[in-house]
Amino acid sequence: MKRNIKIIISIAVFALAALPAFSQQITKFGVVDTAKVYQAYFTNSAPVRSYEKKKAEFQEEINKQVDQIKKLQQKKLDYENAGNDAMAMKTEAEITKKTDYLNEYTNAKNFELESMQKTLRNSDEFYKKLYNTLAKIAESGSYSMILSLQESNAILWYSSSVDITNQVISELGL
Repeated sequence: MKRNIKIIISIAVFALAALPAFSQQITKFGVVDTAKVYQAYFTNSAPVRSYEKKKAEFQEEINKQVDQIKKLQQKKLDYENAGNDAMAMKTEAEITKKTDYLNEYTNAKNFELESMQKTLRNSDEFYKKLYNTLAKIAESGSYSMILSLQESNAILWYSSSVDITNQVISELGL
């Protein structure tokens, strides 16, 4: 009987001694909502602010041109009502000229804005910062793996306790 107790005690001691080894093998996962990080980064980045500033400037110029055209259209209408056909035709030519300029300006600026937007979307700078930040958080938090929520076909369920999205946004300084 004493022998059985010694065996049981030995097994218990072995089990307790082996417990830390088993606990070290537990894998810690984290998940990141990369779309949320992307949105936070680009909302606060200098290139996006520059894009928004240019967009506002272009819109201001377009509004100015539209107002001028409206004033000319009213002027033309006044000439027609007064029976001054020569001035009405001259004003019509000016309206056509300004409308053509506005169309060309709008097309050129839309192309410029689309080009800027495409450059923003394809920025390698963002992805370098993101991966460096993820590596830093993973190493300091002892994560074995960080998964993206956008690859939802690979994640069937997760606990919000493993969501490090806000930590990533904070580490990026956003």
